[in-house]
Amino acid sequence: MKMRHLGWTLLVLVLLLGAAAGGIVALNLRGEDPLPEQAEAFNATPQLVERGRYLALAGNCAGCHTTRGGQPYAGGLPIETPFGTVYSSNLTPDAQNGIGSWSSAHFWRAMHNGRSKDGRLLYPAFPYPNFTQVTREDSDAIYAYLRSLPPAPAPNLAHRLRFPYDTQAALAVWRALSFKPEAFVANTAKPAEWNRGAYLVGGLGHCIACHGSRDSLGATQVKLGLSGGLIAAENWYAPSLADPHQAGVADWPTADVVALLKNGVAPRGSVMGPMADVVFRSTQHLSEADLAAMASYLKDLPGVPAQAAAPVRTAAATTRRGAGTMARGARIYDQQCAYCHGDQGQGAPGAFPPLAGNRAVNMAETTNLIQVIAHGGYLPSTAGNPRPYGMPPFGQVLDAGDVAAVLTYIRGSWGNDSAPVTQLDTMRR
Repeated sequence: MKMRHLGWTLLVLVLLLGAAAGGIVALNLRGEDPLPEQAEAFNATPQLVERGRYLALAGNCAGCHTTRGGQPYAGGLPIETPFGTVYSSNLTPDAQNGIGSWSSAHFWRAMHNGRSKDGRLLYPAFPYPNFTQVTREDSDAIYAYLRSLPPAPAPNLAHRLRFPYDTQAALAVWRALSFKPEAFVANTAKPAEWNRGAYLVGGLGHCIACHGSRDSLGATQVKLGLSGGLIAAENWYAPSLADPHQAGVADWPTADVVALLKNGVAPRGSVMGPMADVVFRSTQHLSEADLAAMASYLKDLPGVPAQAAAPVRTAAATTRRGAGTMARGARIYDQQCAYCHGDQGQGAPGAFPPLAGNRAVNMAETTNLIQVIAHGGYLPSTAGNPRPYGMPPFGQVLDAGDVAAVLTYIRGSWGNDSAPVTQLDTMRR
């Protein structure tokens, strides 16, 4: 809390004093090496370009730098944040609008230091707080790949951020509080596979950008790790990757973790929402070795202590949830859900997931359940699962009370014993 107040105090001081541009830059030069006076010779061999293509997939770069139906990497995708809208930039080799006039050193500085060619500080919607861990060699490979793409003349769009977040001064203060360039340091006590997984998850994969919590200024709370967080702009909850009651995989076989990342579905879970897009655009294209490395790292995350839930008697549970709500939910479930998920929530293997004992159903955070009921849930189409089953949206036939009732029924039936969902919960989403 004291640090948060300090951040706002510094921000006000910078703005009121009208800090000179040189002072702002100096505030953020820590850890930066000066650019070479002349562009370095760069040999983009076919092997380097192919490696860069693979690494760009690992970072899901096209996911943010390509609009629907637009030219790949031409930018212009709006990224909503609590502070306004940031538009992704053109990464094609167009000389005027893209990176055609950038050197490999310029690109490395953007990746490692979060600074554009002209020295401007970049907004962390571009996840340079994670990409700072990417090696210079990998940065050069991605640069080589991007320079091999067809140039697109699409101009970069101006961000639409509220004051004072639209100022370089505010961004300089944010960086002073929340960002420091750093390199990936291997843990010598761990095997090479684990370290490769740590590099991919923490750097190019930038998993903490969604699966981590953020402070009031939007900075990822690194000390909390992959403990889960609300993706505010998309209104999905990225569950904890360390908690076995959420999305932890410590007790999963490695093959199942690899299957989830490669196919979007595994014997004990599947992906929907923003993670389905990540699998579709990124992880399904990674090598088995890299997926196994990521699995090795994720399986070894420090776990959350298990909390034994006190047994709840049926009568008490009914009182807590409300007999009328449960009856209403049962009727809706029978009419809309039972055909696929079964009368006892047992699901259908290989098609429809079971709801009984499903940890996604029983999580304390119900945001995703409400989203799936209202807007549908769709697995990604992958090489390993080319025709996935999906769940249609019911937001057009169920009102807020109906959604709350059917979720309360599901979370309180067939051995499930989770807190009810209120109508207010559904209206917040």
